Amino acid sequence: MNNTIKLSHLRTALRDISYPVERREAASAFDGVTVLMADGDADLGGLIRDCVTDEFADPMDLYYELHNAMPITALGEPGQSDGDA
Repeated sequence: MNNTIKLSHLRTALRDISYPVERREAASAFDGVTVLMADGDADLGGLIRDCVTDEFADPMDLYYELHNAMPITALGEPGQSDGDA
């Protein structure tokens, strides 16, 4: 696995392990993988450790949980909205 991935490729990268998977196993599998975000980067294993769910049924389950564990600046400017005019 590549040691650096863009946030936009996260879903694909999460398919590299077998599911269902426990949080600690998933975190260990992705230790050392850096996720490049809109404002900085983070270790994917560390982000997975910050999740509250103990087991993930499939890659999408982990993907959605990771969005809750990421810093608010990961996806772009804080306070910005796609729909406000």
